Amino acid sequence: MDEHQPVPLTKPDAAPPTVAPAVPADAIRASDADRDRVADILREALAEGRLTAEEHAERIGGVYEAKTRGELAPFVRDLPTAGTAADPDGARAARPASASTPTLPPPRNSLTDNLIAVFGGAGRRGRWRVGRRTNAFALFGGVEIDLTEAVFEQQEIVIQATAIFGGVEIRVPENVTLRSAGTGIFGGFDVADTEAEDPAAPVVVVSGFAVFGGVEAKPKRGKRVRNLNA
Repeated sequence: MDEHQPVPLTKPDAAPPTVAPAVPADAIRASDADRDRVADILREALAEGRLTAEEHAERIGGVYEAKTRGELAPFVRDLPTAGTAADPDGARAARPASASTPTLPPPRNSLTDNLIAVFGGAGRRGRWRVGRRTNAFALFGGVEIDLTEAVFEQQEIVIQATAIFGGVEIRVPENVTLRSAGTGIFGGFDVADTEAEDPAAPVVVVSGFAVFGGVEAKPKRGKRVRNLNA
């Protein structure tokens, strides 16, 4: 072989594509729907006597602070469920609305209603249908949410209240359960935690935070939900 003959070059094999490792199911970020399904399971457990009111209140607060599906699992691990926190789609749905409930215009979204007040005001009051979740945001403004005449179609609803140099005011009937899962940061997060005598009563969870502002929620004397046993 001629020592001066060029040696043919060979193209190196391309490196195999990098495959990202699969994210474990319990590390997937929890959605609002995931939290609501787990809350439904806890509600059923309270109604069946598997949890005391104090245990339910402690667990429900943790549910709405959970960041991943794995963090939701411990809250229902010792309860019989149709689904699990890691796969909560099989969980039992909330109690359907009564056929006698009057027809009302639905909120902007059947699951979520958004109230935003920036240098102004916003509110919901009178006879209206409450969605599963209401987001209230006040920035140099005020939001008023009056549930005293509202129709509850879910056993448990969540109000996510954020007040920054503003205020969110919430009024509920005196025969519902009211719970706090929020924080005041250089502001006030004043929720009058109350426990209804009737386990079938709606549960209103107020979560969120107030920064140089205030969130207030309390029952209104003389106002009651009329169709608890519907």
